[in-house]
Amino acid sequence: MAKFIIIRLSSIGDIVLTTPVIRCLKEQVKDAEIHFLVKRQFLPVISANPYIDKFHCLDDKLSLVIKMIKEEHFDYIIDLQNNIRSFIIKSRIGIKSFTVNKINFRKWLIVNFKINWLPDIHIVDRYIETIKFFGVQNDRKGLDYFISNEEKVDLNSLPFPFRHGYIALVSGGKHATKQIPAEYTIALCRSLHFPVILLGGAEDQHVGKMIAESVGENVYNACGNYNINQSAYLVKQALLLITTDTGLMHIGAAFNKIILSVWGNTIPEFGMSPYTPHSSSEIYEVKELYCRPCSKIGFKKCPRSHFRCMKDQDIEKIAETANKILEQSLSATL
Repeated sequence: MAKFIIIRLSSIGDIVLTTPVIRCLKEQVKDAEIHFLVKRQFLPVISANPYIDKFHCLDDKLSLVIKMIKEEHFDYIIDLQNNIRSFIIKSRIGIKSFTVNKINFRKWLIVNFKINWLPDIHIVDRYIETIKFFGVQNDRKGLDYFISNEEKVDLNSLPFPFRHGYIALVSGGKHATKQIPAEYTIALCRSLHFPVILLGGAEDQHVGKMIAESVGENVYNACGNYNINQSAYLVKQALLLITTDTGLMHIGAAFNKIILSVWGNTIPEFGMSPYTPHSSSEIYEVKELYCRPCSKIGFKKCPRSHFRCMKDQDIEKIAETANKILEQSLSATL
C-alpha cells in the first residue's frame, strides 16, 4: 500500500482543479491511501470527495501540522501548492516528494514584459505530470465536485420565476479586476431573456442588491445567502453559467455546464481556463490590450485606472450568445 498526502491549501478554484489527481491516484495506484491537507476555511470545497481517505487542516500553527504528518508515516508528499509553507513541510518531513511546476517565472515575464513563453498546457495536466512517477495517466474524466444531500438547495425555495430554469451569473470575486463592473452586469441582465440568479459571497451582497433592484424581477440576488456547496448546487442546476475567472467557473466545469467566461486582468493562457469545457462554452476577452495581463491574480482596482479589460467587453454579444444557446435548447425539447 502507498500512503500519500496531497498538499493544496487554497483557493476554491485551485482545489477543484486538483480533483483529477486525487481520482487518478486512488483508481490507478493499487491500495493507495489518499490524505489531503487544506486550510480549514476551504475544507467544505473538498470534504465530500469519496476518493479521499482522510483530511487534515492547516490552521495557524505549522508546527502542529508537521507533527501530525510525521505521526501518519506517509510514503509520499504530492505538493500541488508549491509555496513557502509547503516547502517547509517537505523539508521538515524529509520523505520523497513531488512538486508541481507553477511556471511563475514565465507568468512574471508576460505580466511585466508581455513576453509570452507560457506553455500550451492546462494546470490540470501540469498537476497530472507531478504524479507520472507512479504510472498514473490522465483518465480524461474532467473535474470532480461532490455535494452532500444535506447541502443541496430545494429549488422550490427559490422565488417562483427561478424554479424552472435560470442563468447563474457570478457577480462577485476576490479581486475587483476580475469582476464585471456593476453597471455592465446590469446591462447584461437586462439583455438576457431568461431569469438570472446572482451568485457571490456576503461581501458581494450590497452590489448584488443594487443590480437586482436596477433590473427588476428577472434577477434574484443570492449573494451571501448560500454557502459554497449550496452555490455550487445552484450552478449545477443552472441552464447556463456566466462567470469571470472564479472558483465557481471551475465548479461549473466540473458539472460540464455551458460556461460563458469573461476575462479581465488575467488570461486563459495561464492555464486556468474551464477544463474540458462543454462544446457550447465561450471565452470572452479583450485581446491585444497592451496592459493585459497586469497580474497573475488580480488587484483591488485597475492599476492604469481605465479598466478597459472589462469595460471594452462586448456585453451585448455575451447576452446574444446566451439567449441563442438557451432558445435553441428550448426549441429542441419542444
